[in-house]
Amino acid sequence: MIKPRNKAPELTIDLVNDTQWNLQEQNPENFTLILFYRGKHCPVCKKQLEELQTKIPDFTKRGVNLIAISANTEEIAKETYKEWAIEGIPVGYDFSIDEARKWGLFISEGISDKEPKHFTEPGLFLIDKKGKIYWESIQSMPFGRPEFKDVLNGIDYILKEDYPARGEA
Repeated sequence: MIKPRNKAPELTIDLVNDTQWNLQEQNPENFTLILFYRGKHCPVCKKQLEELQTKIPDFTKRGVNLIAISANTEEIAKETYKEWAIEGIPVGYDFSIDEARKWGLFISEGISDKEPKHFTEPGLFLIDKKGKIYWESIQSMPFGRPEFKDVLNGIDYILKEDYPARGEA
């Protein structure tokens, strides 16, 4: 289990635009938001990522870099990127189950032909400028994810009050 104020695990991931993204190379004004999603099979993920697409300007205004990552294969991730309205979000794929465990994500086995054999459950991480975990929200189900308006309001408060990361004890 990783805790706030601890260094985030190293993370390098291939993106659907045939480039690579590296957490350690990020240089956000304030934070990097990593959204781990279940995959193309998940209608809740589609809704969440399409909502995130509409909020990109709000996150950018607050100095927050974004990425969405799944365990989907390259082929499925590229289909997802083409079919969903998420053209402004960097989308990473082939996130391994072993790496997901380092982030404390829950892992599920597929229960139908529509689901992959194994995939991660949702997680949202806010990483500070020093590469440390600031805020994390991890779900064991597809439901109950933080609303982006609440995340944005939280970031506003953090920046206004210079609020420290909590939950590290």
